[in-house]
Amino acid sequence: MKYPNFLRTHMAGYIGMSIAVVVIYIFIFIKIMQFEQQLEHINFHDAFYWVVSTITTVGYGDIVFGSVIGKLFSIVVQVSGISMFFGILITLVVTPWFEKTMKLPLPARVPKNMSDHIIICGYNQLVETLIEEFQEQKLDFVILSDDEEVLRSINKKHIPCLYGIASEESSLENANIHSARFLIANMSDRENANITLTARKLSDVRVIAVAEDASNVKYLKYAGADRVISPKLVLGRFIAKKAVDPILGMVSGATEFFDGFRIVELPIQSKSSLVGMTLFQASIEDRTGAKVIALRKSGNLTFDVDQSDRIKHNTVILAAGTVEQLAKLENLAG
Repeated sequence: MKYPNFLRTHMAGYIGMSIAVVVIYIFIFIKIMQFEQQLEHINFHDAFYWVVSTITTVGYGDIVFGSVIGKLFSIVVQVSGISMFFGILITLVVTPWFEKTMKLPLPARVPKNMSDHIIICGYNQLVETLIEEFQEQKLDFVILSDDEEVLRSINKKHIPCLYGIASEESSLENANIHSARFLIANMSDRENANITLTARKLSDVRVIAVAEDASNVKYLKYAGADRVISPKLVLGRFIAKKAVDPILGMVSGATEFFDGFRIVELPIQSKSSLVGMTLFQASIEDRTGAKVIALRKSGNLTFDVDQSDRIKHNTVILAAGTVEQLAKLENLAG
């Protein structure tokens, strides 16, 4: 059975332990009341009321123990209650409120003198690969997105980012679109079309759009994209070429994003040593330098790649890297 993520957190265990402690305290309360012959308080309602009021250090004093063991028990409940009650209160209420209040604002624009840079609209695993390549080539770039959670995450890694709606003129102007080298629209097809139209209205910057659906390639070109990359279309062309020429090299069918950096879909052959391995076990990036950015699962291409995904003889991998890196991956693929 798969449990929700919440139940697998440390906080869930802490709350569960606290509930168990309360139940034990209720049981002990009843036993001590029986020992002291306070028969009117030997019930669940009084026990629960006393335990909660003592744990929270309220202690109204209407129910008290007379024996030494009862008073010692009261002290134990009070002391443990401080850490239990206030620990939960601080963790669930105070800390989240404090973090939300104290969050630093995200960058709203790039430096005015930033130029010859690359604007990347949207963020996913494909962008992660691009970032690594841009950093190696020491190219200036900025991630433009309105996903605050994602931006805060990459901002912690000191990756240049900008908060804004990529299809709005003000956001693109804040990204210095007039002096940019080119723009990559990497969101949904509809959003990419709007981004391209807005970019064309503001500047003659080169626009590269990533199409989720191959049937939308022409519409993105109509919107003004200089180049449209479609993973599904790349796959179709690759398979067609392989059908005509079975010995066609994988790298020759790759789609180039910019000089030296290519993206390709690669079917895994049955004789490949990768068959039966998980992506984690295969260590493709460590062995070849190429990065897996998507998989074809059940006929659908997904960028939601998990390291536990198992490679089969009919698995199709979308990989990115240099010609040399993809050539090494070709050998691994059989």
